[in-house]
Amino acid sequence: MPFDITAILTYIIRTFGYPGIGAIVFAESGLLLGFVLPGDSLIFLAGLLAARGVFDIYLLVPVIFLTALAGDNAGYFIGKKLGRKVFEKNSFIFNQTNLLRTEAFFEHYGRSTFIVQRYIPVIRAFAPLLGGVGKMRYRTFLMFDIIGCALWSFAVTVLGYFLGAVVPNIDRYLLPLVVLVVVVSLVPTFLTYQKQKGARKE
Repeated sequence: MPFDITAILTYIIRTFGYPGIGAIVFAESGLLLGFVLPGDSLIFLAGLLAARGVFDIYLLVPVIFLTALAGDNAGYFIGKKLGRKVFEKNSFIFNQTNLLRTEAFFEHYGRSTFIVQRYIPVIRAFAPLLGGVGKMRYRTFLMFDIIGCALWSFAVTVLGYFLGAVVPNIDRYLLPLVVLVVVVSLVPTFLTYQKQKGARKE
């Protein structure tokens, strides 16, 4: 049987329900796994399943919002406690490439990083951490992060819900749609990398 990420995600969502969705969303930032776990495609599919009656969209969106916010806050306090020394070992997760990429994003977007970061897997994992390291006061971080988590949880989930409700036989388009969601989420990361690469050559 060929590898089918949509089938795997659908199985996970149906099997573990709201707690499973919330745990994955939290782990993306709280456990710094944002570039590994399928956050955007996961909540998009959850929204689509909500259109079929598997979930209540009015409960699903708050669950995603609260767990995303909790994950970001966990990342912030990890950064505040451990500081930049967490990157000194240059491990698979905590390495200088991810650090520089996220810092370049900070330089470009400033405080609004915490609004934009929810849509970008790598930045989503490390922006809250760097916020705790010293880029921003907690009150300011929290204000911008609430906005970012609210927009992300609503926009991506409701997009899945809307398409699931209006597109007939959407199942046959699931794989292309998930791939599109992933590609779109990676575009800002690619642009930031190219800008950073160009700055190094100057």
